[in-house]
Amino acid sequence: MIDNSESKAFVQVFEIPPYRLGKLSGLTFGVKDLIDIEGYKTGGGNPTWENSHPPATCHAICVEQLLSHGAICKGKTTLDELAYSLLGENFFYGTPLNPKAPDRVPGGSSSGSASAVACGQVDFALGTDTGGSVRVPANNCGIVGFRPSHGRISLAGVVPFAPSFDTVGIFAKTEKICADVARVLLANEKKRGALKEVLILRDAFAMSDKEVQAALEPVLKQIRQRYPCREVVLEEIFGQGVTFETLRKIYRTLQWAEVWSSLGAWIEDVRPSFGSLIAANFESAKKCDRTQIADAIQKREEIKNKFNTFLGESSLLCLPTRALLAPKKGSVSIHSPGNHTSTPSFTPLAGLASSPELTLPYGHSQEGVPVGISFLASQGNDELLLQQFEDGFD
Repeated sequence: MIDNSESKAFVQVFEIPPYRLGKLSGLTFGVKDLIDIEGYKTGGGNPTWENSHPPATCHAICVEQLLSHGAICKGKTTLDELAYSLLGENFFYGTPLNPKAPDRVPGGSSSGSASAVACGQVDFALGTDTGGSVRVPANNCGIVGFRPSHGRISLAGVVPFAPSFDTVGIFAKTEKICADVARVLLANEKKRGALKEVLILRDAFAMSDKEVQAALEPVLKQIRQRYPCREVVLEEIFGQGVTFETLRKIYRTLQWAEVWSSLGAWIEDVRPSFGSLIAANFESAKKCDRTQIADAIQKREEIKNKFNTFLGESSLLCLPTRALLAPKKGSVSIHSPGNHTSTPSFTPLAGLASSPELTLPYGHSQEGVPVGISFLASQGNDELLLQQFEDGFD
């Protein structure tokens, strides 16, 4: 285990014992500092936010569920400022360690939660995922990451960011732990029916960097051997002219609008200090064209309906978690040509469809950089997704 002085995963270390024995007895967990813990301030990765808010009067509902089933809370983990980045480099609190690739970012915004699991400090951790904030750090750090269907896990006690996309997600060191924790939070032990087929999203693999393609080639071979598979392309799901850039633009319009609705008043009133990337992100949210919101909502509903109809109750969609390897620390700024906001992104898909996504650490580049592969189910079919991989994948 790597301690916190090296990992910088935790902003506060403490221990909260479980209420009683249960399904998660003996397991330890960390909590992203966007989620309330009774008696502690929810810092949000920003000193001004922390100093302008009182301590939480009770635990978030998701934390209550875990303590009620035997898990032990070990503290609060760091994050990108107010969750507004996918890098994991916090201007005020530093960059948590990515132990699988120490020269590269852990990914954000749930950087500390991913680092704590990857460094062996806890068995699992809670993060939040709006536009990839569990899936990206899980990918970068080489661990299991799960974003549930929107609305399946309670957000009570979680700082709102973009509420129609916000979810509480899970990082875990094994697929079995992830599935066990997810079933507690989903409050459902029932298994779904049999898997019919895995749909391999060909254009997502084709768009990915060559290192990502090479890392996932043997994984895809195993998937084809293990499951009935069929290749599909994005237009087959959504119709002619729909690209990943189309999805990104719809998502971005709604995210920017919701972020400013949720946090804009506080920012305008308090005038907090932000790191340059976060400041630029909030400025984009402030300036978003709100006349486009209604059209974007309608398009999202069309995307959601088409995606969930296409997958149905018994199919999964397979694609790379990210198109590129995790960037090296300090390599991305508002002036960088390779700024992560301009690279191909697959993460808006699950958000727009309100569907669950599981990223698994089954690939790595020649240099040993982790490369995740993702599986998506239709909205509400979280159990179908989890049960396929809870015993691992050899």
